Amino acid sequence: MEGEKAISLLAELYKQYPKHYVAVDCSIFGYEDGELKLLLYPRGFEPAQGKWSLMGGFVQENESMEEAARRVLLQTTGLKDIFLEQATAFSKPDRDPGARVISMTFVALIRIDIHDKDLVRESGAHWWPVTKLPALIFDHSEIVTNGLALLQQKASIDLIGKELLPDMFTLMQLRNLYEAIFQKTFDPGNFRKKVLSLDILERLSVKNTKESKKGAFYYKFKSGDYGLRSERIVKFP
Repeated sequence: MEGEKAISLLAELYKQYPKHYVAVDCSIFGYEDGELKLLLYPRGFEPAQGKWSLMGGFVQENESMEEAARRVLLQTTGLKDIFLEQATAFSKPDRDPGARVISMTFVALIRIDIHDKDLVRESGAHWWPVTKLPALIFDHSEIVTNGLALLQQKASIDLIGKELLPDMFTLMQLRNLYEAIFQKTFDPGNFRKKVLSLDILERLSVKNTKESKKGAFYYKFKSGDYGLRSERIVKFP
């Protein structure tokens, strides 16, 4: 009896507070041909129907935000088995003109060429270069800026590229990846010195003869948990 009374009092207490919608928005960045791109799709309902939007949707009663993000991504683009990292919440009262919506954002960086482009296109989604993004709905431009900053932070701490480059790659290809993520140019000599000092890459005996007359050696990531062994922090100016 006491338990039922407590539950009833709690229910009355909850009624005093407003209810909000909870959504997820995913910034899916892709790397291809030395260029960083962002996956967008036309919003399917009002307000702002047909305008360019991040992959997003509402969290259902029986799922977590992480589950909702994976479901939304699969339903809107057909993409799956993608690692999504939780970023931050966006909660300004007027961020969505349709209702009070609190959105948790997620970020991913993938290789475009290993995913099904036709499936993405069938959903109406499109890969846009981050340097030529169209106007986005609501506060999605701010969400994208926040997501890109998160990627840059991760890339400045750990050497990334294992999932984004071929098994064998040159230092120029690795530098191109970093320049795409940071949207800036790095000095080739300083970049090479910094990267090789980490003792994470293994130089191979094979050369790429297309990058220079004398050729550039291919490298690969060393096997093992090199991230835990290295005490250095990768910081680029």
